[in-house]
Amino acid sequence: MQALPLFHGIAGKSVIVLGEGEAADAKRRLVRRAGGIAVGEGDAEARLAFVALAEPEQAAARLKARGLLVNVTDRPDLCDFTVPSVLDRDPVLLAVGTGGASAGLAKHLRLRLEALIPADLGALAQALHAARTALRTRFPDAAVRRRALDAALEAGGLLDPLAGGGAEPVARWLEMKDAPPAAAPITLNLASDDPDDLTLRQARLLGRADCILFEPGISPAILDRARADATRHALPHDPPPEGLVLILRRG
Repeated sequence: MQALPLFHGIAGKSVIVLGEGEAADAKRRLVRRAGGIAVGEGDAEARLAFVALAEPEQAAARLKARGLLVNVTDRPDLCDFTVPSVLDRDPVLLAVGTGGASAGLAKHLRLRLEALIPADLGALAQALHAARTALRTRFPDAAVRRRALDAALEAGGLLDPLAGGGAEPVARWLEMKDAPPAAAPITLNLASDDPDDLTLRQARLLGRADCILFEPGISPAILDRARADATRHALPHDPPPEGLVLILRRG
């Protein structure tokens, strides 16, 4: 990974857009769609800028000298940030980026995802947000709450995000009496140090685990596939951590 994906809030804020024609108009529409205000170079409040000029070097240099982050159309070498192809299920946004390598590739990946992601996914996200207090009441322990959400949101779960249904299943799920059982530690025997060799099950478990226990010599590239907030401990480790625990061993 050579770029840090971020969602930058611009609602009500100025964003400089320089240029005329289709490319510049597209950037202005993008800014307005996100609630921003497209302005000229003279605006002193802006912190982001889009440059869509035939000869952008001088304009980009001026804006960068002012401390702005700049995107230059079709010039990834001049860009401080790139714009992904966005799938909008507000408040859920899926962004596909290629670091400027191929906007066409990003677009067609997004179009494939459009066919998979239900139109009412945003309603599910809003319902989960509104249910935060009820979630904490239903599952006071954070680790138990996380496991319950994981079980509900996984494929085939009551809140499967790809199944559709919007907000309606959330209330039914919260009314269920059975709490998720405590998860026993799961051992993964890794075939290699290459994360591309992970099985689908192994990759999914790494993305869900609360804690990673690993033998010496486990590749950092493998550990990087775990959740960023998952705790990591070299074996042996005592006492056993709570939540979903993965034990990584060399195959």
